[in-house]
Amino acid sequence: MDQCGNIVYDEHINASDKSFDNELFRPEIDRGDLRDILLESLKPDTVVWNCHLVTLSQTGNRWKLEFKNGSMAVADIVIGADGANSKVRSVITSVKPFYAGITIFQGNVEDAEAKAPTIHRLLKGGKIYVHSGGKYLHVSSKGDGSIDFYMSSQLDENWVKNSGIDFTDRSQLMERCQKALAGWADIWFELFENVSLPLLIRPQYCVPLDQTWEAHSTITLLGDAAHIMPPSGEGVNLAMLDALELSECLTSGDFKNVQVAIAAYEKQMQVRGLAEAQASLEMVQWMHGEGAMEKMIQLFSEMPS
Repeated sequence: MDQCGNIVYDEHINASDKSFDNELFRPEIDRGDLRDILLESLKPDTVVWNCHLVTLSQTGNRWKLEFKNGSMAVADIVIGADGANSKVRSVITSVKPFYAGITIFQGNVEDAEAKAPTIHRLLKGGKIYVHSGGKYLHVSSKGDGSIDFYMSSQLDENWVKNSGIDFTDRSQLMERCQKALAGWADIWFELFENVSLPLLIRPQYCVPLDQTWEAHSTITLLGDAAHIMPPSGEGVNLAMLDALELSECLTSGDFKNVQVAIAAYEKQMQVRGLAEAQASLEMVQWMHGEGAMEKMIQLFSEMPS
C-alpha cells in the first residue's frame, strides 16, 4: 500500500497452491506458537527460566556460569544462544556488531478486529507493506487476533536517547507520529492510537561481514549471538538451521573430538550467516530509498504462483 492508504498490489487475489508438496508454498506460524511446540517436545526442566547470565569463566575444561538471581551452574559445553548482547560471544570473540543505520519502532495491537478494524479488514489475515519517505511500515496479522507492526527509519544510533521522547506516554508518542508521518493517511494512526505500551525501540545492528574466529573446544554460538543482522526474513530460519547442524556435528561421531565438530559447524554457519548479513544490509538500503515500493511490487510480481 502507499502512505495514503491505497492498495497498489494485492496478493490475496492470486490463487496459489497451498500444499506442503509445493516447494513455493510459504507456510507461516506465530513465533510464540512455534516456541511452545518446541518447548513441549522437551523433557521437563530442560529449560530453566529466569536465569539471566551475568558472567562465565573457565576452570580447566569446564565452564562456571553465574546468573543474576544468584544461582550458578557448571557445564562441559556452552552454546551461546543469548541474542544480540550475548555474554557468551564476548568470551569467543572481541569482534562487535556495528549500527546498521536504522531504528525500528515495534508494537502490538490486541483484539485488532475491535481496536483497529480498518487495518484488520485490510490485512485479511496477511501482511501489509508501506514504503514512503525513507520509512518502512510492516504490519502483520497474528494467530491470537492481534496485530504486530514495526516502522523502521534511518536515524542516528542515539536518536531515541537524545530525542527526549517518552515512548511509554501515548500523548508524546502521538505527537511524534503526527510529525514523522505528516502526509500519511489517518488509517495508519489506528495502530499507534491503540498499541500496547511501551512501544519497543530497537536500533538495528549487524556483524562485520569479514568476522571470523578460531574454533574453541567447548564453547560456540548460534543465531543472533553469532550473526546479528537487520530483519531480512531469515533470522529465525538461520538460528534453527544453526541448532540443527550443530547438534548433528556434536552427535554424529564423524569428528575426532568436540573442537573439530564445532569447527566444522562454525565454518558453514559463518559462511551462510555472513552472506545473509550482507543481503540484509543491501535490503536496508533499498527498502528505505527512492523507488522502494516499486521494487517490492516487482519482487512479488516475479514470484511464481
